[in-house]
Amino acid sequence: MDVDSRLLRSFVAVAEEGNLTRAAERLFVSQPALTKQIKHLEQLLGVRLFTRSRGGMALTGPGRTLAERAPAVLAAVDTAVRDTRSAGRAEARVLRVGFLASAANEATQDIVAEFGRRRPGLRVELRQAAWSNPTAGLDDGEVDAALLRLPFPGQDAYRVQALLTEDRVAALASTHPLADRARLDFAELWDEPFVAAPPTTGPWCDYWLAAEARPADRPVRIGAVTDQPDEWLSAIANGYGIALAPASAARFYARPGVAYVPLDGVAPTSVGVAWAPGDDANPVVRDFVASCLHAVDAPPDGPFDSPTTGP
Repeated sequence: MDVDSRLLRSFVAVAEEGNLTRAAERLFVSQPALTKQIKHLEQLLGVRLFTRSRGGMALTGPGRTLAERAPAVLAAVDTAVRDTRSAGRAEARVLRVGFLASAANEATQDIVAEFGRRRPGLRVELRQAAWSNPTAGLDDGEVDAALLRLPFPGQDAYRVQALLTEDRVAALASTHPLADRARLDFAELWDEPFVAAPPTTGPWCDYWLAAEARPADRPVRIGAVTDQPDEWLSAIANGYGIALAPASAARFYARPGVAYVPLDGVAPTSVGVAWAPGDDANPVVRDFVASCLHAVDAPPDGPFDSPTTGP
């Protein structure tokens, strides 16, 4: 009998969270889809894994047995897949880097150029991910490193080097009554509809709605949900809602119909480079991290401030 590793990941998330809603947010899936996966796994194994109640999901005896063994199985699968893909990219002399829109923005070109200086025999392949994939391919081993906005869901599982910090601004339709203001306070936007990332991104979505900066009695109004920059810009320009964005978006994503206004009352946003812990000793990954630091003139958290030598 073959058990899909995806079902095991769903089981582990529910077991660790003890709650379907939180587990679904962590996995970026809907709750009904997660419930269906757990039922399918129970049918395959012929045992009941959880007892369900209003208080959450409690493991049964068989469920506890699986919960003890599944993480090691998944870790071994992840390591095998990541190492195999990494070996293939190394053989092809390619470093694959994932990124999200509005991650490093203008700095990306400088990072790639600096890496080319350090590693002239290697090519950087940039892969843009949708906002519904906030690790930009790290989770499934599709990339060797990623340029991401911090914090991102699952960040504790990776090595992360902070690169830069910038203010968040308000993005509004140029016809919006507040678009001509020199500066706004976030409280002025509490009752505005927002253009949001997919709700399955959980904490990522909440961060870009600045949910922590608004009172409990002023819940967010969602005017549109988008997963790509072009859709996001169109929704704002067409007046479906406003949004928060990094200050560099005003330069990198300037377009007719969208105005960017400096904003008070929300914390700034940071950019970092992330990679798998198993690649700590990989000289190519280390040189890419060093290239990121050099391009933005950031202090290193580790020994990444000088070129390395090696294959």
